[in-house]
This record gives sequence, structure tokens and C-alpha cells, in this order.
Amino acid sequence: MSIPPHGLTQDEVLSRLAAYRTDDVRWREGRVFSLVYHGGDDVLAVAEQAHRLLACENGLNTGAFPSLRRIQQEILAVVADWTEGGDDAAGFLTSGGTESLLMAVKAARERGRTERGITTPNIVLPTSAHAAFEKGCHYFGVEDRRVPVGDDWRADPAAMAAAVDDNTVLLVASAPQYPQGVVDPVEQIAAIAAARDINCHVDACMGGVTLPYLQRLGVSVPRWNFAVPGVTSISVDLHKYGYTGKGASVIIHRDSRLRAHQVFITDNWLGGLYGSPAVLGSKGGGPWAAAWAVMHFLGDDGYLRLTAAARRAAVELADAIADVPGLRLLAAPDTTLVAFAADESGPTGAEPVDMFAVGDALARRGWYVDRQGPPPSLHCTVSAIHDGLIPAFVGDLHAAVDEVRATGATGSALPYGTL
Repeated sequence: MSIPPHGLTQDEVLSRLAAYRTDDVRWREGRVFSLVYHGGDDVLAVAEQAHRLLACENGLNTGAFPSLRRIQQEILAVVADWTEGGDDAAGFLTSGGTESLLMAVKAARERGRTERGITTPNIVLPTSAHAAFEKGCHYFGVEDRRVPVGDDWRADPAAMAAAVDDNTVLLVASAPQYPQGVVDPVEQIAAIAAARDINCHVDACMGGVTLPYLQRLGVSVPRWNFAVPGVTSISVDLHKYGYTGKGASVIIHRDSRLRAHQVFITDNWLGGLYGSPAVLGSKGGGPWAAAWAVMHFLGDDGYLRLTAAARRAAVELADAIADVPGLRLLAAPDTTLVAFAADESGPTGAEPVDMFAVGDALARRGWYVDRQGPPPSLHCTVSAIHDGLIPAFVGDLHAAVDEVRATGATGSALPYGTL
């Protein structure tokens, strides 16, 4: 397709885009357990309107746009409160969890280089830690040392400690980790890092909003944030359980000294002093404005309500998995993530069903779930919109399992990202 020789009308442009969306997943209807987090039509409307107000402002230079400086400061203050960072906590907005995790790797590398002269850095992380850490290591020339998790899918602190050496610059814990939805033993991992005075990052992209509210709802929550000695930085995605528009995450450090290692500064060109706190240079103000607007629109009570709804739906789904013949829950959800696999024994000695074929059968019934492994399993990121929809999903899950068992169908894994 080439650019049209003459510009289209506004109606033509918008109708063509609407047509392009015909085959997109139906996230507004709660048919998607991944990718999009819908807090309600009113929340979406606020996000969209705020995004339009600042869509073309540029977060590259908040001196030129003091509105964006203030928006970032006020968002960070809220996240510091959620993570118990206090007045010393310092961070930056990023475009998403991947960029936040890249910056955690980069900051650790720079600190190790500056303070300890490390030229061959490595990070130690469990096999459950997000793939973006691996991406960061690839980008920044850092060795990644993956350590197997325990039988409960949580990071193994003893095994991680054994993998640490004098060139280790970062230890990673997740709250929760994505694949099975459990919170790692942050206290033990952070203690290993503290003993060597190296960075410990907690990936709370999934849990950074939900965990503080779950605790207030009476759910038992392991210690995970800056209240734990040794935790040096935390990532929190606002466009997940913050229910803001896409393109809004935070990496927050215990203090500004640690944050300084994240920033890139140079004057080695003809354009003067250049500073950038993350991967992106220019960045639209729209996602920042949308995040700020949604956080203020929902308020504390709104987040408590949405967290309760998401947790209620996640527990309902986890409980229902036990009643689906041939399936098994991989772990009781610590927050709102539910993963399930085939029961290897199967009902009455039958062969286990192919989980990716079950995913195909669910897709034909209008549901989108993530496929992952090992082990081959399906993953549901349960959010507030799913409250009340679990019985319909579970009914179709029963039918999908029965269909696959009857036909012996096999499926294939789908990528978590874009290839």
C-alpha cells in the first residue's frame, strides 16, 4: 500500500481504521485474559480524553512542558506510597514493563561498573522471571544466569545465592512472577543482595497496584516492597492493574543515588548536553496524561473496588479449574493470575489433553488466553472486567476440553510477543 495521492477525509480515515479492527480480540466484552485491562467504559473515556489533551506534548524535555514534569512527579508520588518508598524514593515513567526492566538491568550494570569496576557483569534470576530481563542482558552485554525454581514455582534463594559471584550486579525477584502467578521470596533474595551491596530489583509490573490493595482487603500478602531491606528498585505497570491507557509504567528506586545509574548523559556531539532516563527519547505526553487522569478518576476507593473484583474473579476461576476433568491448577493465585495445565493422569486413565488445542477451541468460542510453557499450559490474567463472566468462561472451557478429548486434536504454541 502506498500513501494516497490525495488526503482522505476524516470520516474516511476513521471508518477505514474501524474496519481494520474487525478481527481484533473483544477485550471490551471481557473475552480476553491478556494484553488489555479494562476498568470500565467510564475509566476508558477519561483515559482517552486525557490522552488527546497531551498527545503531542513531548516528555523528552519536561522543561519545555512543565505539565508533564508535574504529572510524572505526582504519579511517582502515588507509586512511592504503594511501594512504601517514602520521600526518598525516586523514579521515572517508562513506556511499559519491558522498558522498566531494561532500565533495571542498565542501572545495575552501570552501578557495578562505577562502584566496583565490573567489566563482565552478570545478573542472577529465576527461570520464572520475565523475558524482558533476558532482552536487557542481550541489549546491554550482561550475562544472564537463570536458576531453576522450586516445586512451588517460586524462586529458590539458596540456588540463586550459589550462582552469585564477584561480577554479579543484580538479583531479581517477582511479585508475582507471570507464568504461574506466585510471589517470590523477596526477603531472602534481597538479603543475598544486601550482603554483597548489589542491586535487587522486584518486578511488580503485575502486582505493584494489586498487592497493596489486596493486603487492605485482608488477603495474606508476602513482603515484597521497599519495606524489605535490600530491595533497590521496583517496576510497576500502570497500564495493567492501574487500568490506564497503554504506554505507562514506572521504575522506582530506593533513592536518587541509585536512580542516577539509570540515566544516560552525553555531550559528545554537536547538539549540546543530552540526557535521557530510559530507552525512549521523544515520548508522547498522552500516556502520561491518561495514567494521571485514570489514577485521579478512580482514587483510592476505586482501586480498592477494582482489585476486589479482579481477586474475586481470579479465585472463582482457580476454584473452578479443580472441577474440570483432565485439568490441574499450577498454583493457587497469590494475586490475580491463574495458570492451568493438563492433568497427566487424565480422567479414568485417559491420555492428557493437548492444552494448546484447548486454547484453539476456546478461541473458536470467542475467548483469548495466553499459551505458555513448560509445562504446556494456559494462562489467564484476570482483571476487574471478568468479575461475573467466569461461569460463562468455565462452561466453554468444559466444552473445549471435551471437544479436544473427543477429537484428539493438537495445537501449537502462540508467541507471547510479535515475531
